[in-house]
Amino acid sequence: MVNQLAAAARFVRDGFDGMLTSYREYGPVVPIGPYTYLLGPDANKFVFANPQLFSWSKAFSFLKPVVGDTSMIVSDGAEHKRRRGLVQPAFHHRHVNGYLAALARDADALIDSWADGQRVDLGVEFRRVLRRMSVRSLFGDRIGEQADRFGDQLAAMIDLVEQQPLFVDAHRALGTRAWRRALSGKQETDRQIMAEIARVRAGGSDDGVLARMTNARDESGAVLSDAEIRDQAVGLIAAGFSAVSSAMTWTVRTLADNPGEWDLARQEVKRVLGDRPPGGDDLTKLVRVHGIVQETLRLWPPTAISIRVPTRDFTYEGRRIRAGRRVFYSPYVTHRLAEIWPEPERFMPERWDPAHPAYRKHGPHEFLPFGGGPHRCVGSTLAVSELAVLLTRLLTRVTFQLDRGGPAVATKGVPIRPKGGLTGRVCRLRTSTHPASPRPGT
Repeated sequence: MVNQLAAAARFVRDGFDGMLTSYREYGPVVPIGPYTYLLGPDANKFVFANPQLFSWSKAFSFLKPVVGDTSMIVSDGAEHKRRRGLVQPAFHHRHVNGYLAALARDADALIDSWADGQRVDLGVEFRRVLRRMSVRSLFGDRIGEQADRFGDQLAAMIDLVEQQPLFVDAHRALGTRAWRRALSGKQETDRQIMAEIARVRAGGSDDGVLARMTNARDESGAVLSDAEIRDQAVGLIAAGFSAVSSAMTWTVRTLADNPGEWDLARQEVKRVLGDRPPGGDDLTKLVRVHGIVQETLRLWPPTAISIRVPTRDFTYEGRRIRAGRRVFYSPYVTHRLAEIWPEPERFMPERWDPAHPAYRKHGPHEFLPFGGGPHRCVGSTLAVSELAVLLTRLLTRVTFQLDRGGPAVATKGVPIRPKGGLTGRVCRLRTSTHPASPRPGT
């Protein structure tokens, strides 16, 4: 029998670690008030295998003011499948590899803006550069050069919806100043995106994700409407603002917490790349860099918890769960189970090296930093590439002296971030040269 009061108190006190404790004590079904937590790999598999039981539109309705009514994150059933089928090809590996040079230029521009010895807020800095990377990948160099202005317009709305859904609803109902500012920025962003769609439809030749979505056709020749393209674009930008930047912040913090890891990764980058930025073929050779990114996503998945709303009653593990009840599953809990991940609290990039004895291939219900099933984040390949490119440029050109006050503690919101942020001083590597990142086609 679940002691709901004790489970709730654990979560309030210990965050997602408290949820892990409740899983150990009570098993995969943990009801707390109006919520039910379905925890562990088998529960993940059940949720992913039965999308017909759940509504994404109801679960994520609070995001609609940002991402629109047709974004994949708020779409269900046949409409979600149709939109995903038209959007997903834009994120094929061969297309993502074509964005890497531009991503490296943005990474180098960030590093160039830091003076040796300067104290910086890395959470803020990574959020800014990954926003720029996302905008450039979506819209190409022309809009990418305006990425900061473009992102600032949307930031107020994204900051607002990162609050609890009830607070978002309250802002909207009361028409608060924060809501009006956010809405104004969103409207200006929409105007720019719609203008860019019109330019592409008129024969514009930019090679970004938006152009590929605009030109996409399904088997019957159907296309995405302008409103659908706009909503997918905004949803993808929103993901880049928060989830990926929090993962990058955790990457640097985790490397700093594990002595010698920064130097090991840097040695690999110097051996494979020298001082040049990575190309598509290089990322597969950077085995330790890949392991660092994946292991950080395991320990600190940006979406530590995700929500579903059942459309009808169902039974799981003998427990009846009613339609309309909020149901949560947790990548964080799954990623810290010793039966799946030996020594789960230990940072081990070698887990991801097929040549290492610790390697084990994991199922999509066991490693799920970007969700799973038919709603797995369509931009996950781009997100991992952004993290890898930014990390390689940091390893090549700088180190950090971080301000740290004890062991890493995660915030309790989504996406999870290091509590207290991450600040420190930049130390430039004197022996490093800075070759210009090649322009596409040169």
